[in-house]
Amino acid sequence: MRDSADSYDYGVTRRGRKRGKFDDGESAYAKRDRHLPRLEVEDANDAVDGLTEGDRWSTWDQSTPTERGPKPHPKWLITDLAAVDYELGVLKTGKEADVFLVRRGVPGTDRSCLLAAKRYRDAGHRQFHRDAGYLEGRRVRESRVNRAVANRSEFGRQAIAGQWAYAEFNALVQLYNARVPVPYPVQILGTEILLEFIGEADGTGAPRLAETRPGPDELGSLWSQLVEAMATLASAGFAHGDLSPYNLLVHHERLVMIDLPQVVDVISHPNGRSFLDRDAKNVATWFARAGHPDADPEALARALAEEAGLRLARGPAAE
Repeated sequence: MRDSADSYDYGVTRRGRKRGKFDDGESAYAKRDRHLPRLEVEDANDAVDGLTEGDRWSTWDQSTPTERGPKPHPKWLITDLAAVDYELGVLKTGKEADVFLVRRGVPGTDRSCLLAAKRYRDAGHRQFHRDAGYLEGRRVRESRVNRAVANRSEFGRQAIAGQWAYAEFNALVQLYNARVPVPYPVQILGTEILLEFIGEADGTGAPRLAETRPGPDELGSLWSQLVEAMATLASAGFAHGDLSPYNLLVHHERLVMIDLPQVVDVISHPNGRSFLDRDAKNVATWFARAGHPDADPEALARALAEEAGLRLARGPAAE
């Protein structure tokens, strides 16, 4: 998860596509999609001579091997070069990014998979109002880029977008390999990340933890999953950075952590302990209010600090 963004081509995309979009975790979610019509499966025998607006040929071959998810690739993932990405609508909107539902399928067959396409807005439409604290520990080799980022010039804002995108994809790859419950990172292309869709086959997205009302048994299971995931993250020296019940999904009683552009190295970041403490407070408070007897924010924060090897006094609060 330690950034190698200095070698990344910020804001440059292939096929002349618009710059992507990103999400700093402070998102305004679209209304729940239960009222939307379910996805209709296209006739598997329909020939695709041309693509309708919004659809595209699969971009799998445009990402380099290091810009693709860990091997072995999941069996459900479609990697055929003849596949088409059909855009099905918006899953989530935010101040920094939008997430779209995409079905990647092979024309003439019944083989397809659902993906979430996270697209970062271009430099003129992003709002970097909360990024300073997260970017403090990130530097690239070129001093020109560092100056541009500090000054928030147009080029600097583009560089920041590239840093966020690459940081999240890099984090997802490492966390997936560490068995932290995150969506499988399919690929990154420019500033668009394609992710495993967490939800049902008909396109219904999994609810956020904040939207659920679990009974005592499920609440206990979700708490145990959360503590294990956060402990695994902390033992690797990291904090989510903006963890809350709004970026935890619950899918068939399984907890899934999302929105990781601001993942923080708690060892190198000057306020790393504060981010760790804030994550613990946000989620443990929700579980305590939901009625779980073991959900103690301070106890969780101490346990995570020990996992991360932090035994110093708490730093200043994260902004």
